[in-house]
Amino acid sequence: MTKQPAPEKSLGQLFSDLSEQTSRLIRAEIDLVKAEVTGRLKVAGAGAGLLAAAGLLALYVIPAILATAIIALALVVDLWLSALIVTVVLLIVIAVLALLGRRRLEHASAPTSAIESVHEDIETLKGGLAS
Repeated sequence: MTKQPAPEKSLGQLFSDLSEQTSRLIRAEIDLVKAEVTGRLKVAGAGAGLLAAAGLLALYVIPAILATAIIALALVVDLWLSALIVTVVLLIVIAVLALLGRRRLEHASAPTSAIESVHEDIETLKGGLAS
């Protein structure tokens, strides 16, 4: 028994098949991208949640460190004096950070070149309207 040759497809049928296969391929690629992005977003969300938890716990560590410093100093000096020393040191650190931050803000200037450019544009427009 001989195998009969498959009937040849018309040019229109070939383009139809090409269009169908292309759209199927594009849909499959989009589904793949969706799945990959969803998986990555889940991982990123879990990472962000862990970072938030670490930040929250860090807020509890700061008072514990301060209490430990006061207690450690209380072994050498009176308790009230150790608390006063830790408080003064914290105030000094706060003041230094505030002064450094203020100095940086003072050195941060407005975008002078952009402002000058806008002023030049305004003057050019005024000159053009006056003519």
